[in-house]
Amino acid sequence: MIKNIIFDFGDVFINLDKEATYKELVKLGVTEISEEMIQQYYQYEMGLISTEDFIEFFYNKFNIPKEDLIFSWNAILLDFPKHRLDFIKDLAASNQYRLFLLSNTNDMHISWIQNDWGIELYEEFKNCFERFYLSHEINFRKPNSDIFEFVLKENNLQASETIFIDDTVENTNAAQQLGIQVWNNCPKTEDVVDLLKRKEFAE
Repeated sequence: MIKNIIFDFGDVFINLDKEATYKELVKLGVTEISEEMIQQYYQYEMGLISTEDFIEFFYNKFNIPKEDLIFSWNAILLDFPKHRLDFIKDLAASNQYRLFLLSNTNDMHISWIQNDWGIELYEEFKNCFERFYLSHEINFRKPNSDIFEFVLKENNLQASETIFIDDTVENTNAAQQLGIQVWNNCPKTEDVVDLLKRKEFAE
C-alpha cells in the first residue's frame, strides 16, 4: 500500500524546455559542453559552489556577461499549469498520503521561480509538502543513491510503501534499486494529475 509520495519538480509540476539553455549558450559562443562545465554544474546543483562562483566560472572561460548567463540559465523554465497546483493542494488536503518534493535544482532557478510566481504562490505550493527538498540546499543530487537514502531515513519511510515520480529514467531507476516504487512519467503524454489512477494506488 502506498503511504508516501515523492515528487520531482521540473516536468512534473513546472514545464521545462530542456534544450533552451543550450540554445541560448550557443548564441553566446558556447558551442560545446565540456566535462569541466558539467562538473561545475553538478557542484552548483549540490550547493557546493555559490551562484557568484558559478557565474564567475563562465565569465572567466567565455567572457559571458552575468545578465546573459542568468537569462540563458533560466531559459529552461516555463509555465506552471494551474490544474497541477489544484491537484497537489487537493491531495495535501485529503491527508491520505505523506507528500514530499525532491528536486535537482539550484539557487538561480529557484530565485527565478519565486520572482515569476511571486512568493505567495511559491509558498502555497511549497506548503503542500511535508518536506521540500532542493538539491542545492541538502548537498545531494539525483540519481545518486544517497539522496534517496537520506529522504527515506530522515522521514522514517519504508521504501516499499513509497512511490517516486520523476521524468528522468536514471532517477527512477536509482530509486527503484532501493525498493521504492516509481513512475517515470513522460511529460509530453502524461500528467501528474492522473497519478491516483495508476495501478499502484488500486486497493
